Amino acid sequence: MAVSGGSDSMALLHLMQACFAQEPVELFAATIDHRLRPESADEAAFVGRTAARMGIAHDTIEWREGPGQGNLQKQAREARYELLTSWARRKGIPVLCVAHTADDQAETLLMRMARAAGVSGLSGMPPSRVHNGVTLMRPLLEVTRSELRHYLTEAGHEWCEDPSNSDLRYERVRARRALAELAPLGLTPTVLSKVAQHLAKAREALDWYVFLAARDMAHVQAGAVVLCQRKFRTLPSETGYRLLVKAIQWVAASDYPPRRVPMEIAVLAARNGGAATVSGCHLLTTSKQIWICREYNALRDQVGLPGQLWDGRWTVFGGDAKGCEVRALGRKGLAGSAGWRLPGVPQPVLESTPALWRGSDLVAAPAAGLGNGWTAEHAGNEEEFFASLLSH
Repeated sequence: MAVSGGSDSMALLHLMQACFAQEPVELFAATIDHRLRPESADEAAFVGRTAARMGIAHDTIEWREGPGQGNLQKQAREARYELLTSWARRKGIPVLCVAHTADDQAETLLMRMARAAGVSGLSGMPPSRVHNGVTLMRPLLEVTRSELRHYLTEAGHEWCEDPSNSDLRYERVRARRALAELAPLGLTPTVLSKVAQHLAKAREALDWYVFLAARDMAHVQAGAVVLCQRKFRTLPSETGYRLLVKAIQWVAASDYPPRRVPMEIAVLAARNGGAATVSGCHLLTTSKQIWICREYNALRDQVGLPGQLWDGRWTVFGGDAKGCEVRALGRKGLAGSAGWRLPGVPQPVLESTPALWRGSDLVAAPAAGLGNGWTAEHAGNEEEFFASLLSH
């Protein structure tokens, strides 16, 4: 369980113990100390003392790197999930519960509406998903914050108040205030949470049709997703949009979909025979096909070693690796080896594949047809791409 010390997570802590008191389930708790407020260490210590009284193992994990430039809350959230799932994996914990409530779901819905989100965005946070090999579960997603606080008060349990929850500089706090104004219209957290559930069902249906469309028109080649342009043009706009989003996420090995505006530009390029760059991927069209590959500029500085994962997708292995490193093939590699280019594969696709270099000398580019005793294996195959279209 991820337990910050606030009312929602403290309720989760007590409810989980009550639910599994007679079951063969071992409970662990972790608190992320972001070290952004003077009170954070005391709050973590409070959770630790409470967990100890309950007989639950507890760890405090500090965010030592701290934030960089940009959106603080986004950085803190991403760091929190990385730290928590890493902790869970070290402990051999397969399921991590977080205390998101119906209020959190409603706030998320409002914030995504402000960004003109589509069906996926407005379906809110899912009850469960897998992150870094750990299943994240939200068992309180249909319970309101007021209900949880009533439970804690009645049971005599304490919690901490985070002053940042009243700081109007944060978007989520402003959304929380807006919800209070919308309640007289019947737009309560419970109602908006149910709206998100309905849209989640619509998303599930759409994903099924995206899967069927991909089976009919898509294949994977040289690490790229390739679509039949004629068939893509016949798809309903939302189906085509979602197929491209999923293809880009898979090629980029990203957990998060691209922003809608650059995606709409990419969809137009795919339909009209153009090109676009989005989320570290390059979309280009030939006379009959649409190719979605990695963008060379997004990985030109990535350097790896043979036998290790490169760009989160490729492993290159084979002969004598002394003095060798894995880098993108690029135009330089192609220019010196024009005779072995793969037939029918566009140049930008080949440029983004892994190559083995010894200094400035090209040793091998197995994904592009120049093996020289070396092999390049992609982390995901075609069936895994199709399966990703149905996962949430």
